[in-house]
Amino acid sequence: MKVLITGSSGLIGSALTDSLSSNSHEVVRLLRHNVLEGSPFWDPEHGVVNLADVRDIDAVVHLAGDSIAEGRWDERKKARILDSRVRGTKLLAEFFATSQNKPRIIVSASAIGIYGDRGDALVDETSAPGTGFLADVVKQWEEATVAAADAGIRVASVRLGVVLSAAGGALKKVLLPFRMGLGGVIGSGKQYMSWVGLDDVVEMIQHVIVNDLLQGPVNLVSPNAISNREFTRLLGHALHRPTLFPMPAFAVRIAFGEMADDLLLASTRVVPKKLMESGYTFRYPNLEEMLKHILNQSHHESAL
Repeated sequence: MKVLITGSSGLIGSALTDSLSSNSHEVVRLLRHNVLEGSPFWDPEHGVVNLADVRDIDAVVHLAGDSIAEGRWDERKKARILDSRVRGTKLLAEFFATSQNKPRIIVSASAIGIYGDRGDALVDETSAPGTGFLADVVKQWEEATVAAADAGIRVASVRLGVVLSAAGGALKKVLLPFRMGLGGVIGSGKQYMSWVGLDDVVEMIQHVIVNDLLQGPVNLVSPNAISNREFTRLLGHALHRPTLFPMPAFAVRIAFGEMADDLLLASTRVVPKKLMESGYTFRYPNLEEMLKHILNQSHHESAL
């Protein structure tokens, strides 16, 4: 299988590239610059996609986009978050819609942020979008794939939860303060966190690629969302550290601005309904097991 990947140097992209390559699949990395003469590249700002002599692509995995968790959400940052997702996705969708050799599937990254703050309510792929900046971004992000779907390409918008890995993302950011005994509950601690391990994300994406029944929105999360209070307890227990330093909601908002309400204080309890119905077997469905795996892996790598 030949798979074209954007965002191949990111946390998910690099892990997916390694997994596909180790399973004898051919990976084509679509980079932002023409690194080698004759190599494929794209330039979303100028509407350019150049596949050079690459042909017969079976699947496209589109992961590129400006990080939502890096930097404060001022108007310029919010514009980059939206533009980097919508413009790039629309460009790829339109390019492959008119391509003579169309891929069988485009897997386009999305986010569970589309559901907004839903409290204790269970939501799945059939649930209506929520409100707020991130929900609006994700709605436009997913709508940007319409040209490919209209051209008969199977499109799956994979709605990612909080991806856990010691190599990057949210967990890596909190490991140091928790290891120092400075971790604690955020806000009320009642807000639900829909998480997923990086290993599962990599396998979920490959499951989506080969399963012809999976299209449209697909939630990539563990079946067991957890409250922030329980996450704090389990991480502290796994690290053998106390978690006595709570961060009240007002302090979170002062420190992180608008991002706080969408990313840290919002409660989103997501069910991966389509994955479960398709027979996907979760490697790490429970957080305690997932944390043990990640921390053991991290300890082993630091010892090398």
